[in-house]
Amino acid sequence: MKAALGIDFGTESARALLVDVADGRELATAVHAYDHGVIDERLPGDGVALADDWALQDPDDYLRAVQGAVPRALAASGVRPEDVVGVGIDFTSCTMLPTLRDGTPLCKLPSLRRHPHAWVKLWKHHAAQPEADRINALAAERDEPWLARYGGKISSEWFFPKALQILDEAPAVYERAERLLEACDWVVWQLTGVESRNACAAGYKAMWSKRDGFPPSSYFAALDRRFEQVVDEKMSTRLLPPGARAGALSEAAASWTTLLPGTPVAAANLDFHASVPAATVTQPGTLVMIMGTSNGLMLLGDELVDVEGMCGVVEDGVLPGLFGYEAGQSGLGDVFGWFVRGFGESHDALAAKAATLRPGESGLLALDWLNGNRSVLVDAELSGLVVGLTLATTPAEIYRALLEATAFGTRVVVDGFERAGLPVERIVACGGVPDRNPLLMQIFADVTGRTISVAGSAQTPALGAAMWGAVAGGAFSTITLAAEQMAHLRDTVYRPSGGRGAYDALYAEYLRLHDLFGRGGDDAMRNLRRLRAAVADVS
Repeated sequence: MKAALGIDFGTESARALLVDVADGRELATAVHAYDHGVIDERLPGDGVALADDWALQDPDDYLRAVQGAVPRALAASGVRPEDVVGVGIDFTSCTMLPTLRDGTPLCKLPSLRRHPHAWVKLWKHHAAQPEADRINALAAERDEPWLARYGGKISSEWFFPKALQILDEAPAVYERAERLLEACDWVVWQLTGVESRNACAAGYKAMWSKRDGFPPSSYFAALDRRFEQVVDEKMSTRLLPPGARAGALSEAAASWTTLLPGTPVAAANLDFHASVPAATVTQPGTLVMIMGTSNGLMLLGDELVDVEGMCGVVEDGVLPGLFGYEAGQSGLGDVFGWFVRGFGESHDALAAKAATLRPGESGLLALDWLNGNRSVLVDAELSGLVVGLTLATTPAEIYRALLEATAFGTRVVVDGFERAGLPVERIVACGGVPDRNPLLMQIFADVTGRTISVAGSAQTPALGAAMWGAVAGGAFSTITLAAEQMAHLRDTVYRPSGGRGAYDALYAEYLRLHDLFGRGGDDAMRNLRRLRAAVADVS
């Protein structure tokens, strides 16, 4: 038996998955929770307090996860180390950190341990919104051609807003940083001993394209003269495509993993993007939903077109020979989890009651922006909303309104793809949510009017990482061949039912609220955020 290893680095934990390269059968998996999880209140130990919208992580947590999960998965699988053909990783993104030239994270330096900007900035770190606003305004003023590839706006979650925030707020930390890089590339560096950068992250999160490279240094200089050489001095223009061999396991990494030194390691990948071939999708026309704490929406296309509010389009970014379009919603499982924690009922109990309601019966309508809006408005300062509350409103009615709101948010993206000439004929869902919430999946089918299939693996990003590891290790010449052998769908299929008419009416009202609060018609959400910040400053 030949096996491939995929390591999926999520928001709270990392998962190691060993799969049989012959058929994708999952041989063993192991999960390791990060010791520090999401650092959003204060730095570890007796560290400094963090402001609102900060979300950091400890890079040592990633290495401890490798050291904990991989040996357990390998031991449980019964696979011999010499039969592991390759290793691939995927990561949440943009998750970035500053390091020294040798890869030492700045947060490990005693002099910078208590400085927030020396730590990893997690994907949902939204405190760089002012920097994102500057990047967008200057790009629009200069008519920068790359801006259209990101739907007209760069998100505060992306690479350069986070890098510029370090320069703005901690110039000494920025000066000390000899490298700024994605956490996925840093982990591959630790595994192989060789620094490498992946084209997927650079394309989707750092304004790079295969044809034009990064924006010109004159643009970065116009943002801040000290930022002019950020690419040449702190990054790299040598980028590896998905499936490329980044290096081989070093002696040190082999001892952590109990694998053999020299085992091939693939260039890093992003979680949403690795999931596409693992969900059996290798051609245009099928939307892939990666449904977890947030909702990733991926679509392949034969040509380059502009789509409002997309997170990015990258040539060869997901599969070679195709343009990969990314959009997404900043909150999905996070939204439902917040509600369940607040009301003290389980998802199952709330879903059972919510399933008895007909579309529109509760008189409620919600906006799903509790974690901001990623697509199509690209605005982290937006917030959630529920309209129609009365003294008779029940928790189950609010819960269903939140489920429907996330489906409406996805339909906004689907409609945008269709208007741009990118057909969405069907949907494949993956991630943790489809297994746990069939009511939500049926609502998504009804709201979008599309048939939704479910990926065969419950660990789709990890499977995708393993598939790319198999390609890097030579088990397959292309990812398409790997998908034919290793990726599968379940028998479960959600088809649109008779509720589409009522949902069309609700969706029309959703769009009214969407445009009123999201497109500048009413600034109440932003005013409330500013008021909260002012009160926090006084206290």
